[in-house]
Amino acid sequence: MKILLTNDDGIDAFGISTLAKKLQESGHEIIVIAPDKEQSATSHSITLHQPLRIIEKEKNWYAVTGSPADCMILAAKVILKSPIDLVISGINNGQNMAEDVLYSGTVAAALEAMFMGYKAVAVSVASKTDQKYDTAAHFVDKMLNDGLHKLISDNEVLNINIPNTEINEVKGIKITFTGQRRYKDFVTEQTDPRGKKIYWIGGAKPFWVDEEGSDFKAISGNYISITPIAPNFTKKGSFDKIIDWVKNSSIFEEI
Repeated sequence: MKILLTNDDGIDAFGISTLAKKLQESGHEIIVIAPDKEQSATSHSITLHQPLRIIEKEKNWYAVTGSPADCMILAAKVILKSPIDLVISGINNGQNMAEDVLYSGTVAAALEAMFMGYKAVAVSVASKTDQKYDTAAHFVDKMLNDGLHKLISDNEVLNINIPNTEINEVKGIKITFTGQRRYKDFVTEQTDPRGKKIYWIGGAKPFWVDEEGSDFKAISGNYISITPIAPNFTKKGSFDKIIDWVKNSSIFEEI
């Protein structure tokens, strides 16, 4: 297959290079288009107020001076000269589970690829330290060989999280829903050299809701988590109560 790799950790990240090497060894044609520097937690931002540059690092390796979503836009509109079969965003440094999928540049790149009409998956290894990218790359390769990508529907991305363990310690695969997480001490207050208060967001470890069937539950049991996700923010179950409110509203009675 011809596979485009992207990420939010940047063009020089170990995750993307490990995956590229593994997939090339399996005979896939790889093109890498990734941010020129780390863009973690940039979500689905795109760059509107400054120009973007494309830097060809070597053949089929391109750095973009923008966000992960920018990378996919320039890939589709500028860089790619022939069709591709699949987009893989990752391997991300750290899990992308629960509400973190809304902040993740990794997931956003896969979603932007979906918007552009490509089949796409996001892949993350569930640790921020001592990442076993070889394990994740091994299982991505095996899943592609078994045709997982063929199951991807329109308007859908597969969000895959892989335990940070040795290959022989991974117990299997579970199809999961997006769970929930909570952060404690998420904002840190400090004082700058001039005595002014400054604040850092992030850094604390999240507390995961241990719910059966969730992405976290799978990962905590050393299972690969696969969650089909789609950008649907409409809560149709609330339509009836709002329709009743509109019918009984007096807002337009005097007009």
